[in-house]
Amino acid sequence: MERKKIKVNCPSCKNDFDYYSSESRPFCSEKCKMIDLGLWLTEGYSIGSKEPLAESDIDKVIENQEKKFDL
Repeated sequence: MERKKIKVNCPSCKNDFDYYSSESRPFCSEKCKMIDLGLWLTEGYSIGSKEPLAESDIDKVIENQEKKFDL
C-alpha cells in the first residue's frame, strides 16, 4: 500500500517537502534538524513564562521532584 504524499513546510528553512520522504521529520533534512537543535542549545529559542519563579519556589519544585523520583 502506497502512502499518501503529504506536502509540509520545513520549520527551519520553510521549503516544501514530502513528509514521509524525510528521515529527519519534521525537518526536510538532517542539516535543518541540526540547525534547529543548535538554536535550542544556544538559547536562540526559549519558552516564556508570565513571571519568573522566586528562588524559594524553585527550591520547592526541586524538592518535590527529588521526592517523586526517590533521589
